[in-house]
Amino acid sequence: MMPANDLDALAAGLFKTFARFEYALKAAEFHKGEGAAEANWRTFAESVAASFEEPASEEFAQAIAYMLANPPKKQIVEGGVLGWSASAPQTDLQSDRVLIYVRRVRNNLFHGGKFNGRWFEPQRSAVLLQHSLTILSACLAASPAVSEAYHNEP
Repeated sequence: MMPANDLDALAAGLFKTFARFEYALKAAEFHKGEGAAEANWRTFAESVAASFEEPASEEFAQAIAYMLANPPKKQIVEGGVLGWSASAPQTDLQSDRVLIYVRRVRNNLFHGGKFNGRWFEPQRSAVLLQHSLTILSACLAASPAVSEAYHNEP
C-alpha cells in the first residue's frame, strides 16, 4: 500500500498543477467569454484532440487508456445517501472525455469524495492522481499558448 504522505504529496501536486492549468487556459483565451472567468475545457479539448489520438509518449498513452477503461466515478446523493455514479460523460470527443475524468479526479478530492481524514482506495487514488498529472503535462506540451501562460508569471 502507498504511504499516506505519498498520496498527500500527489494530491498537493495535482491541486497546484490543476490550479495553474486552469489559470493558463483562461489566460490563453480558452474561457467562456465575458462575465465570470471560467475555463472552456471543451474548446481546449478540441484544440488538443489530435494529441489524444496519437499520444507523444507511452506514459501518456497508458494514462489515456487507464482513464477510459477505469474512469473515476462521480459522487452523487441518492435517496439521501452518498454514493457513486459511473455515468459516462456525454461527449463525442476522446480528449474531452479524458479531461472530464481528470476534472472528476480533482473534484472528488477537492469536494471530499475520496478523502475524509483517510484515503479511500489508496492504490486506485494514487494511479488516478498520477495519470491525471501525466495527462495535464501532455496537454501543456500539445498547446504552446497554454504552456506559455502556465510557465510565465502573471
